[in-house]
Amino acid sequence: MLSALARHLPPVLRCHRVVTPGTLLTWHRRLVRWKWRQTPTAPGRPPLADEIAAFIQRLARENPTWGYVRIQGELRRLGYRVAAATIRRVLRRSGLPPRTAAIQRLYVFFVMEIATRRVHVPGVTAHPTSTWVTQLAGNLLMDLDDRAGRFRFLIRDRDSKFTAPLDAVFVGNGTAVIPTPPQSPRSNAYAERWIRTTHAECTDRLLITGERHLRTVLNQYAEHYNAGRAHRGLDLRAPDDAPNVFPLPAATVRRRQVLGGLLNEYYPRPPWLPHRSQETPSSAT
Repeated sequence: MLSALARHLPPVLRCHRVVTPGTLLTWHRRLVRWKWRQTPTAPGRPPLADEIAAFIQRLARENPTWGYVRIQGELRRLGYRVAAATIRRVLRRSGLPPRTAAIQRLYVFFVMEIATRRVHVPGVTAHPTSTWVTQLAGNLLMDLDDRAGRFRFLIRDRDSKFTAPLDAVFVGNGTAVIPTPPQSPRSNAYAERWIRTTHAECTDRLLITGERHLRTVLNQYAEHYNAGRAHRGLDLRAPDDAPNVFPLPAATVRRRQVLGGLLNEYYPRPPWLPHRSQETPSSAT
């Protein structure tokens, strides 16, 4: 009480105190501690019932693709209000974390013939290595057979997976290897343009679900790129177009859908084929 009333004493009496200021401060600190000990503490959040925790585990087991918020929403629909953090804590404690959609980086090895703009996609993988790249390069030259001897130069970037064994494959074919200067994507402009076109026309418009799916999609797109797409650098023709094309009546032109209708190709129907109503519709996935 003296420590609480000391500040109300007149200045004259403060000079005649029988205790030192340090003693008053000590008493004041004791008073403060006593005050806060008397204040009741706020009750914490009640623990989650075992029944609800078991139900959360059941939802996670029966629906492995559901996330924390999805489980939280299902609980709320049933009248239980549980925080997403609580659901996460329950599932982690029980070893049942919900599956989440993982984004995987996939690597594509492709080769372009600059003169014709023809593209080859030998492989797709999530774990590229120099051995993988070298093997695909050898397989490509074998598939090209006699055409491989016409390649005079190979322009490649300086990726660490493009090693001496890869260069040796092309050198053995009589092809000189020309690495691009460091950090100079314009030195390989044809390849960079194909990457941009593929993103804009194909992969950015699809939901790729895995390595096998991407391989299938790119193989079909490469066929479209080589045989069914006009190129500005080729006077608005496709690489595999015949040198001479004779126009047929527009009514005979038929559409072919690629990648489930994502892309369209148009071909004239030769007069010896049956009428459209008798044709069997084609589909692609």
